[in-house]
Amino acid sequence: MTTIDFSKDEKAILVRKLQGYFSDELQQQIGQFDAEFLLDFISSEIGPYYYNRGLYDAQAALNARVEDLQDSIYQLEKRTEFRK
Repeated sequence: MTTIDFSKDEKAILVRKLQGYFSDELQQQIGQFDAEFLLDFISSEIGPYYYNRGLYDAQAALNARVEDLQDSIYQLEKRTEFRK
């Protein structure tokens, strides 16, 4: 997996979301540096699990479409004396 780099603006949004979560849910304040450090940890250690799940979901969706396409092609097949 290649490293996912967020833009400066994206990272700022994510840091604010982490800070908001800590404040709202944990009643704790977390500074920008600590939030960025936590974001880097989550991205590198936990992110690959979400990334892989996204790939599995995409693969399942693609397989379903391919099966639909195979069924559509099969329905176009004309009867002949040949057998598969």
